[in-house]
Amino acid sequence: MASVIAREIQDDDLVFTGVGTAGRPFTLAVGLPVVAVKLAQSAHAPNASLYWGNLLSPDLDKMPESWLQDSFTRWRCASQLTETSQKIDMLAHGRFDVSFESAAQVDRYGNLNITRINNPDGSIRARLIGCLAQPEHLAFVRKPIIVVDLSRRTFVEEVDFVTSFGHQRRGVSRERYNLSGPGPQLCVTDKAVFDFKGTGGSMRLRSLHPGVALEEVHDLMGFMPESDGSPKSTPEPTPEQVQLIRTHIDKDRSLLRA
Repeated sequence: MASVIAREIQDDDLVFTGVGTAGRPFTLAVGLPVVAVKLAQSAHAPNASLYWGNLLSPDLDKMPESWLQDSFTRWRCASQLTETSQKIDMLAHGRFDVSFESAAQVDRYGNLNITRINNPDGSIRARLIGCLAQPEHLAFVRKPIIVVDLSRRTFVEEVDFVTSFGHQRRGVSRERYNLSGPGPQLCVTDKAVFDFKGTGGSMRLRSLHPGVALEEVHDLMGFMPESDGSPKSTPEPTPEQVQLIRTHIDKDRSLLRA
């Protein structure tokens, strides 16, 4: 997954990722994107910059001993914004080239839900983390990339709540809301890679990871993605990339922990 994401990062890109939580959600929302940025910097994008939380270009060669706020705040970096409003202003002005998103629910048009899960009658079954700055990511960033595991619980026909607007919802497109960004561009999962080049911005299967069958992917989705014939095979990471991750980028498995 990290090598797929790395290929999407271009030289001089300003890349945003949040702080994340713990376990597998941390790996998806933070760990994989950070590893991908380092892979890109070591190869084709040496001038790409990472904005992690409120830190610009933190020293990724010296990770904090823990992910507590105190350690994160004292982490060496190029610059640290003091107010979240400054980051929101940067987002609204289109300063970020790439952002990474994870979610409890994703639908065929890339709408994301990290707000609430409903009962069948529409009442709230569970409250989630809330919007954070994710609506601004999908509204203004040039290339938002969704990073999630493939499962029927996550890939649903229609999200219970639109935290972040994708390409359309019930026939209403993003142009209706004058959103300046292009919307989600890619969805990278543990089984396959999708883009949003289907009809009306719908999800389209781009490639299957080696060893994964098409039927397996379909069985793990609550809707049928579009496809242009037989899907390609996702390129595997090179031996050099694997070695770099294991011996330098994440030798202590603090990023790819789960």
